[in-house]
Amino acid sequence: MTSLRPLGSSDLHVFPLALGGNVFGWTADEAQSFAVLDAYAAAGGNFVDSADMYSAWAEGNEGGESETVIGRWLASRGNRADVVVATKVGAHPRFKGLSATTIKGAAEESLRRLGTDHIDLYYTHFDDETVPVEEIVTALDQLVKDGKVRAVAASNISPERLRASLDFAEAEGLTRYVALQPHYNLVSRATYEGPLQETADRAGLAAVPYFGLASGFLTGKYRPGTTVDSVRAAGAGGHLDTERGRAVLSALDTVAEAHEAELASVALAWLASRPTVVAPIASARTVEQLPALVASADLTLTDAELTLLTEASAV
Repeated sequence: MTSLRPLGSSDLHVFPLALGGNVFGWTADEAQSFAVLDAYAAAGGNFVDSADMYSAWAEGNEGGESETVIGRWLASRGNRADVVVATKVGAHPRFKGLSATTIKGAAEESLRRLGTDHIDLYYTHFDDETVPVEEIVTALDQLVKDGKVRAVAASNISPERLRASLDFAEAEGLTRYVALQPHYNLVSRATYEGPLQETADRAGLAAVPYFGLASGFLTGKYRPGTTVDSVRAAGAGGHLDTERGRAVLSALDTVAEAHEAELASVALAWLASRPTVVAPIASARTVEQLPALVASADLTLTDAELTLLTEASAV
């Protein structure tokens, strides 16, 4: 059984691959979503990532569809105590921004859709620089004091605002962030490495990167002359036009062959090995897509393989 990892300074322990819930209620209907969640849990997974705005972008959806599916699954399986549920505030069409009133109202709605009395990890989805960090941190602290949230985290935030948030929480004795969700993968390293990673490292934050597979590019299914049936094909396929994208695919091919592993497993294993990273996020629309993701948790790459991938991605 894969060992769970501590999530920063919190008392949460998570599987080293978080299951992304962005597809639930969007490209995966409820039956497909339940099947994926069941398979993930059966493999030892316990860390499910959602957001209150998933999937408001889809025609006919209003946001909250992912949380609703996850809530129904938790209720039907009776396993709430075994699952670390992460969700986010700030981008739902009816709860935009991070004012104290918005955070409080959005949290209540997320709890209702999830069918639970607490959220394990609650992220600010996108920073709202019109709101002082003091107001945001205080509102999040109140949710923790009220027992509605166990731990708080941030996503899509500048190093300066992250530092200010941490400093205020420490000075006032309020709940501080324990994790950070950055955009980070083999073909997008500058989105995290540098001041943001350094700030997270100094503060002991756990990184839980999104776009861990670069919208599917790092699965290897995008190759010259191929056509991929995916809502993300246009963006992911663009990496083929870059020197870095081609170099990373070549390095992934080499390492995957040595381990008889899928490219996705290797890409996620590299990500999980990076400083501060505790659990990359990846989503599966079907049960068939899941094994390659979960396999990353047990895949140990050699120093030489990690170097090969790191150097290829630095092109």
